[in-house]
Amino acid sequence: MSTMRAVGLTRYLPISDPDSLLDVVLPIPEPGPHDLRVRVEAVSVNPVDTKLRAPKAGFELAPRVLGFDAAGVVDAVGAEVGGFAPGDRVYYAGSITRPGSNAQFQLVDARIAARMPATLGFAEAAALPLTAITAWELLFDRFGLDPDGASAGRTLLALGAGGGLGSILLQLARRAGLVVVATASRPESRAWCLRHGAHHVLDHREPLLAQLRALGHQGVDCVANLVDTDGYWQACCELVNPQGWIGLVVGSKRELPLEPLKNKSAGVVWEFMFTRSMFGTADMAEQGGLLARVAALVDAGELRTTLTETLAPINAENLRRAHERLESGRMLGKLVLAGWPSPP
Repeated sequence: MSTMRAVGLTRYLPISDPDSLLDVVLPIPEPGPHDLRVRVEAVSVNPVDTKLRAPKAGFELAPRVLGFDAAGVVDAVGAEVGGFAPGDRVYYAGSITRPGSNAQFQLVDARIAARMPATLGFAEAAALPLTAITAWELLFDRFGLDPDGASAGRTLLALGAGGGLGSILLQLARRAGLVVVATASRPESRAWCLRHGAHHVLDHREPLLAQLRALGHQGVDCVANLVDTDGYWQACCELVNPQGWIGLVVGSKRELPLEPLKNKSAGVVWEFMFTRSMFGTADMAEQGGLLARVAALVDAGELRTTLTETLAPINAENLRRAHERLESGRMLGKLVLAGWPSPP
C-alpha cells in the first residue's frame, strides 16, 4: 500500500500544544467516479481551519486531516470525470465533509475545481479559492449584484475587510463598479484595504454611521459582515438602506432580532461556500465555473492574489505557526504553506 505525508489531529487542543497538529503517514486515497486525485503543492490556512481544530471534548480514532484551499497537479481522475487529465495544474477549496488538503494527495470532486491561473505559481494560487468563492457567492449570488458593471453605483460596506476574504471581496466589488467602503483601524490594514479596492475606509473603533454620513451616505445598499455577526448586528441594521441586504459569513451565538429591519424591508442572507458540496446541490459545478472565471480575471490582470506570506515546508510545525497567526486576528491577506519535506 502506497503512503503519503499529511498533517492531522487526534485531539482538539490549544494551538500552543505541540500535539494539536501532528505529522502523520496515511494511505494514498483512490479516486471515486467524480474525483480528481491531486498532488498538493501548496495550501492556505483559513479561519474555518482554526475553528474546526479549536479545543473541545472528544478525540479521533484515526488522524483527521484539515485544510481546504489547495493548488496542485492532477495525479489521477475518476471514471466519470471530463475536462481534466493527469498533469493539469488545478486549484480548489474542497469540501468540509471530506479529508482536507493538508496531505500530499487529496481527492476533490472535479465539479468544484478548476485550472489555476496560468500566471500564478502554486503558492499564489492556493491563496485564492475559498475566499474567492465566498466573496463571489456573497456579492453576486446572495446580494444579486452584477459582476460586470450593471450594478455600478450601488454602495457596499465590508466590515473587517483586511483579511483574506475582504482582500478579494474588495477587488471584486470595485471591478463591479460598486462604491466600496471598508472598515479597518491599524494604518497597515487601512492602507491594505485602499490598495485592494476600497474607495473609503472607516475606523471600526468609532461609530460607523456618523463616519458614513460624513462621506455623504445615509446608509449602504449592502453590508458584508465578514468578522463578527453578533458584535456588529445592531450597526448592520442601522447602516443598511431600505430594501438593502445584510450578508453574514460568521456564525451567531445568539438570536438576532429581525424587527429592526421590518420597516426597511431589508433582507438578511448567509453565505457558506461549502453548501453546494455539503448537500450535493444540482448546481455544484457553478463553483468550478466560478473558479475558472476568477482564474481568467487574474490572468487578464483584473484581479490579483491576496498572498502575503509563505511558509515552507508543509508540516505540523509550520501549520501550528499558521494557525497561531490567524488566531491572533492581525493577519492581512493570506498565509500559505508550500512544498513538502524531502524524504528521509
